[in-house]
Amino acid sequence: MSVAMPRGGRLVRSLDRPGLVALGLGLVGIGYRAVLVLLTVPGSNSDEATFGLAALHIAQGRELPIFLYGQHYMGTVQSYLAAPLFALLGPSWVALRAPLLVLYAAFVYLTYRLTRRLYSPWLATCTVGLLALGGDRVVRDQITAVGGRPEIKPAVLGLLLIALALGQRRVRHRWLALGLFGVIAGLCVWDDWLVLPYLAAALGVLLVGGWRELFRPAGALLVGGFLLGVAPLILDNLTAPPGQDSISVLRQVSAGDATDTTGADRLRGAVLIGIPLATGACPPDGCRPWQLWWGGAYLALLLAAAVLAGRGLRRRDPADAARRDQRIRYATQLALVVAAALTVAAYARSSLAATAPLASARYLSILQISLPAVLWPLWLLARATARSGARVLARVGGVLAAAVLTGLTALLVGSTAQLIGEIGTIRTEERQIRTLARTLERSGVRAVYAEYWTCNRLVFVARERITCAVLGDTLRPGQDRYRPYVEKVRADPRPAYVFEIGASADAAFRAHLRRQSVTAAEVRIGDHRIYLPDRTIRPPR
Repeated sequence: MSVAMPRGGRLVRSLDRPGLVALGLGLVGIGYRAVLVLLTVPGSNSDEATFGLAALHIAQGRELPIFLYGQHYMGTVQSYLAAPLFALLGPSWVALRAPLLVLYAAFVYLTYRLTRRLYSPWLATCTVGLLALGGDRVVRDQITAVGGRPEIKPAVLGLLLIALALGQRRVRHRWLALGLFGVIAGLCVWDDWLVLPYLAAALGVLLVGGWRELFRPAGALLVGGFLLGVAPLILDNLTAPPGQDSISVLRQVSAGDATDTTGADRLRGAVLIGIPLATGACPPDGCRPWQLWWGGAYLALLLAAAVLAGRGLRRRDPADAARRDQRIRYATQLALVVAAALTVAAYARSSLAATAPLASARYLSILQISLPAVLWPLWLLARATARSGARVLARVGGVLAAAVLTGLTALLVGSTAQLIGEIGTIRTEERQIRTLARTLERSGVRAVYAEYWTCNRLVFVARERITCAVLGDTLRPGQDRYRPYVEKVRADPRPAYVFEIGASADAAFRAHLRRQSVTAAEVRIGDHRIYLPDRTIRPPR
């Protein structure tokens, strides 16, 4: 892409054909997601609501959380991004998701820039086209407040572009670039530790491009920038009570995973289910048998991309400058491959890959960064076939490559169409939660007991005019992320109860009412039932 001119008309005229097509495809992807943001699609949930409540507290000056409430290892960058909009416009799902739409636009733009520099202009355009599509799983990881995933992808691409530019000597203020690299890397470590394989890859590119420079004063600026970016994590862990620091919490989470799974089960869940789900080839409710091929193909293409990058690194050019640029370019290609492989390997080590692949495949969403590397072997085969005089074997390979690209595109189109087809159902469910909040407020209810996936979502929709405490299936205390809400509910003289109709908690509460000889008015709102007891009743202890 050529350099943009100051005026809008000149900007468009300055783009070549691949750039113009990529611009159009990128705008389609952004427009599609903008409509989804306005419609609150994909649907909201209590995890996202917790980020929204943190943003509300930041906007009001009540809290400055370093980590998400109840999750002492996930940074709150998304909450801080939304807080100014909350202060200006008030809390809403649109205001919470709007900054993430900007991050998606940055992700697509930076992907185009990096792909064009590493591979080819038209592959960059093709990649933008594929990223414009998006089913539920992909879009949810891009434009909903899900913790880390929307922001670390453009951040990593920025790091790779900085490292590439430094290695190719295309940066005038090198000290400033190194400091910026450090700050971004530090922020990523604070925000979401899933980014670590890609951070290691970006640092590797930086070392290949000029490791000697890191042992000079400029290296101190890199370290200083990193410490500045990661400072919230360091400060919190220095003051955290025993067992509440990030590393201890992560160990507790890991120790809580089931371990009675085999390596084959975990590998199957990671490759055949996790990769297709995370890259948008499958719907969120599971992969059909004919969709599983993409997981195996992904690994095969990753291996082919590693071979191509390795061969490129061994190649020698007689000119020093050309050899330097060639080496750093192939090193960056290899970094994309290695980071993706490490991410898949780390996920495959977790028992969640075998026991809960549908829910945990989100941990692989960062693989979208390596999409150009995976497509590159296919692109080369297809391009070689297009040349005149190609041999029969090359033509066969080109046909197969075109078939794989077509198949992948069809899978992504299918998942996108499925999400579009579910918009009506999702909108209905969103209206029900708003109606639920309004009904409670009109009934004079200010405190509620409910299950986890209703609680914080209800609090956010009601803008904290209603507080909620979580109950599990047996009416025992559940996962309460924000303790002050629990204390308010326990202090309220007449709390209401809200359960999903037919759920275990709903049946348990009805039995509890009978045992306590308490009657309760019932109001049904969609899939939920509100209980308004005629006198105070507390959950069983």
